[in-house]
Amino acid sequence: MPTAKEILDGDRRSLAKAITLIESSKTEHREEANKLLDELLPHSGKSYRIGITGTPGVGKSTFIESFGEYLISKGKKVAVLAVDPTSPKTGGSILGDKTRMEKLANNPNAYIRPSPSGGNLGGVAQHTKETMILCEAAGFDTILVETVGVGQSEFQVSEMVDFFMVLLLPNAGDELQGIKKGILEIADSIVINKADGKTKELAELAKSQYESAISLFHQKSFWMTKVLTISSIENKGLEKVESLLEEFKELSIKNNQWDQKRKDQLINWFKSSIEFGIKRKIQENSDYQKQYAQFESKIGASKKSPTAAAEEILKMIFKA
Repeated sequence: MPTAKEILDGDRRSLAKAITLIESSKTEHREEANKLLDELLPHSGKSYRIGITGTPGVGKSTFIESFGEYLISKGKKVAVLAVDPTSPKTGGSILGDKTRMEKLANNPNAYIRPSPSGGNLGGVAQHTKETMILCEAAGFDTILVETVGVGQSEFQVSEMVDFFMVLLLPNAGDELQGIKKGILEIADSIVINKADGKTKELAELAKSQYESAISLFHQKSFWMTKVLTISSIENKGLEKVESLLEEFKELSIKNNQWDQKRKDQLINWFKSSIEFGIKRKIQENSDYQKQYAQFESKIGASKKSPTAAAEEILKMIFKA
């Protein structure tokens, strides 16, 4: 069983075992994991937590590998985590990403962790928060949290990081139609990738279009969402991303937002842990499973309304 000391000493095998432990749904494993997290929590919180999302084909893996390597060259230790609720069905897009990020994966100052299987976004997000604590305690000072899914996963990730980045392609006109307004509203920066070769001029045009679009959104009191152009393949513009991150952190601390957001993250983690725990315990309840199966057939045969069936099950659970 991994110990807190082994993780604090940076033992990678112990870190991997600890993460596997927190991903387990067994009660005895959860108790051991919670004890380990309590021991390591005081040693966490010193990293920069960066959320990264992007549309399919934007080059997220290439960017993460390039930026990760760039940060390591500056003396940083980088952990890459993923929130991917689709991986159990798709065969594991993040595992493909890990293969594509082979250079970063083999760097001794980097650690790449695929999201746990299970298909439940709430559970995946919970484990990602816990994994983040373990990685910070193990000495990783930059945590890149990649969201592979779409929709709710972006909002889950934005609530567990310090800075949220949206990667986009140069074809702004097409993308603005397909991107949910809410995702742009929670972005701290928009990074237009593939600003190279024939698409370089297109990227600059897209930059001005995105700047016009985000000017209509609600902004943080101390920060206006910035738009950058980069080329992950040519490793151009990475220093601009680093500079932007440092500027954001400096202003966030100056305006007393950094520590407050970290406190809010812990409280949100507490709330979501209760909700996730209730859901898990309900699903494990044998009476619930029997009732659910009975109601499912009745609902399918239009003999019971879903609302009425749900009310009866809830009454049964909370009475018990």
